[in-house]
Amino acid sequence: SAGAIRLGEAIAPHAPLWFEEPVPPDDWEGLAKVAASVPLPVATGERLTTKAEFALALKAGAAILQPALGRAGGLWEGRKIATLAEAAGAQIAPHLYAGPVEWAANVQLAATVPNLLMVETIETEFHHRLIGGALKVEAGFVTPPEAPGLGIEVDEAMARAHPYEGEGLHLEMQEAMPSGLWD
Repeated sequence: SAGAIRLGEAIAPHAPLWFEEPVPPDDWEGLAKVAASVPLPVATGERLTTKAEFALALKAGAAILQPALGRAGGLWEGRKIATLAEAAGAQIAPHLYAGPVEWAANVQLAATVPNLLMVETIETEFHHRLIGGALKVEAGFVTPPEAPGLGIEVDEAMARAHPYEGEGLHLEMQEAMPSGLWD
């Protein structure tokens, strides 16, 4: 946390919107030290999965929660996390890592919470085509679609034609340091 504090102090004069994930996601003591020492809102949560973890982040001083609905239990759990944040005077900025279906869920959540800061997006032509352009950013805003469910219709033939062939996700936690990191 000492390095995170130094970094936070160094970037503070540039007034970033937040200081994101300054310590590992389960380092509540470190998060509390950073939140108490740095004059920036601390954001965390993209790797958290339970309401209890988000409550601990708030207790440690997080000002912005970033639940990834694909990891944190979907819309209903996301709404509960947003309510925890609201009660603590914190905001939410749902994280996006799982593509346009998760983005659609984030937009629906965003439309229901008073403590929304922003909704993250990853706009690609593939994602646009995969959901038939049902979601788009216009002048910095996303209007929730009015169709049933998440408001999108996934082109299943297109999805089947482009299967994921990897072995892991970019946010997976590891038990040990990757080999060669400190060699």
